[in-house]
Amino acid sequence: MNTRDGISALRGHWPEYLIEGWALGMFMISAGLVTTLFDYPRSPLNQALHDGDLRRVLTGICMGLTAMALIYSPWGKRSGAHMNPAVTLTFLRLGHVAPWDAVFYIIAQFVGGTLVVFVVLAALGNAFAEPPVRYVATLPGMQGVWVALLAELAISFAMMTAILRASNSRKLMSYTAIFAGILVAIWISIEGPLSGMSMNPARTFASALPANVWSGFWLYLIAPITGMQAAAALFTWQRGRDAVKCSKLIHSTDQRCIHCGYEP
Repeated sequence: MNTRDGISALRGHWPEYLIEGWALGMFMISAGLVTTLFDYPRSPLNQALHDGDLRRVLTGICMGLTAMALIYSPWGKRSGAHMNPAVTLTFLRLGHVAPWDAVFYIIAQFVGGTLVVFVVLAALGNAFAEPPVRYVATLPGMQGVWVALLAELAISFAMMTAILRASNSRKLMSYTAIFAGILVAIWISIEGPLSGMSMNPARTFASALPANVWSGFWLYLIAPITGMQAAAALFTWQRGRDAVKCSKLIHSTDQRCIHCGYEP
């Protein structure tokens, strides 16, 4: 890649890059606050709700709504609301994200998510840092690393399949955020005990770095990327590469698109 192209991309597209960092940062704030409210032993909500499964379902609903709000937000509509290096790399492979845009998107996602976890730590202190919240780190469950790997592969494959099918359908495009949010809620509720429900290398790194918890970290790099790439390969095999129109989860007519060149 040409360095001059990178400088040009940074000058022209920096708002979208900052939005990607902001979006994952907001997701991590929500994850930190919601998990602390439900799981910190001294939290009134934790003391009122003794059923751990119920607390996990409620956490999933809150995080699903967070994902929907970010994707539907004006800023989310501007960047495309990837919030996830695995999503960005999938659309890079499909030819709908330029290489330098992908580089800066991914940097922003990692930096934005990680910085915000430090902010949440400063605000909540030990309630956020100590078990069972523990920086909302994603870790392999009791069934072990290989089960966590397979689970992450499966949920990542399903998420990208839903995104591609919805965002490239005229009838379903406006509901992409709803589908994504529902899946986030379901995965946290059902799959969470297996892997912590990441689907996102930057999201896992954002918790792992301040917590200094790296157990199974490699699988959160490999599984989301592999699962989403496999979903894209199957989608294009079935429908052709031309079936993918753009990398935005929701393509709004009132926001520019740095990926397909649309200008309102």
